[in-house]
Amino acid sequence: MIDLKLLQKDFDTLSAKLTRKGVDITLLENLKTKNEELKAAKVEFETLQAAQNSMSKEFGIYKSQGKDISELKAKVDANKIKISEALEIQRVKQEELETIAMAVPNIPDDNVPDGADEEDNVEIKKVLTPPTFNFTPKEHWELAEQNGWINFEKGAKLAGSRFSVAYDMGAKLERALINFMLNFNSKRGYTEISVPHLVNRAALEGTGQLPKFEDDLYKVDNQDLFLIPTAEVPLTNLFQDEIIPAESLPIKMTGYTSCYRKEAGAAGRDTRGMIRQHQFHKVELVTIAKPEESDAIFEEMVQTASDVLTALELPHRIVRLCTGDLGFGAATTIDLEVWLPGQNTYREISSISNTRDFQARRAKIRYKDGTKNSFVHTLNGSSLAVGRTMVAIMENFQNEDGSITLPKALDPYLN
Repeated sequence: MIDLKLLQKDFDTLSAKLTRKGVDITLLENLKTKNEELKAAKVEFETLQAAQNSMSKEFGIYKSQGKDISELKAKVDANKIKISEALEIQRVKQEELETIAMAVPNIPDDNVPDGADEEDNVEIKKVLTPPTFNFTPKEHWELAEQNGWINFEKGAKLAGSRFSVAYDMGAKLERALINFMLNFNSKRGYTEISVPHLVNRAALEGTGQLPKFEDDLYKVDNQDLFLIPTAEVPLTNLFQDEIIPAESLPIKMTGYTSCYRKEAGAAGRDTRGMIRQHQFHKVELVTIAKPEESDAIFEEMVQTASDVLTALELPHRIVRLCTGDLGFGAATTIDLEVWLPGQNTYREISSISNTRDFQARRAKIRYKDGTKNSFVHTLNGSSLAVGRTMVAIMENFQNEDGSITLPKALDPYLN
């Protein structure tokens, strides 16, 4: 959630930053109006409360002096009704403000480039050189089926389109990658944590998936529980509504989960293969940090994800997202895109984001900053999407006969 004090302090500057992200100015004007209405309602309540306190004191004086209290009592009783009404108005105004505020995305950092979509993202650098082949490289779904690693028909039989079943070496490779990534991240100082795959509404509101993206989530009928779209949600919300001792920061976590997304907004895209599935595996990085540490930690997380790809000998590039491609909760994001020879292009395999205090305000995650409580910064990123890493390995390490030579880094994990 954005800082509403900033909105009141300098509406023009804040609205200019948010319109870079495509936010409708009328939404911000409505938010400002609701914030002013809430402030007015609080003033009215406090005025009535002060009058009540004053009359209560006067009431005691009247009684001690033996004065007639009937008229004063009538005023006190009438004021009590006004206080109750004012409190209800304040509650309603608070709810109206929070409803609008929850729909406003994070403020983009000043160094985020302007742009409409992914075509306007800015490449920072390339890492490793894409392989060359003396044959036409195949795409991953053909290699997966040829080697008996992935069966898409069986996945569709069990659950419908955009599901798959991994067999034999495909299943072993999947497990090997998960263990390799978790071990790699642990050596970089991230504590491994295993979390539930179901979370409540408050957790998803805390990290910004709700209310905006409810149509993309799988919900349990008759329960306020959702399947997680990423491990970012439970890992971040481990500290929901808590005050963390300053000396405990930064808190660096890594975790593997399956992720579940309807991908309702992605109809027609990547319908074949493993690039965009409704259930997929991912190893996540999440850090809770002091504000002054978050920029350095952000760079460290990007480097960690890039180093995983380098260790797997996978060519990739590092890209800064433009305003039009920036996620709802992100202040800044760097994507890692892996080279896919079969598609002859780079495709996203990881997104690393700094959300500043946006998620912390929503989830009420604070730390003890001297004598006061301040909001932390939260950061998250993939390290990596397991299915897309398998895709990259199949395509980059393929041989002319369709066989696949696996990266040496995985030898200890595949016996």
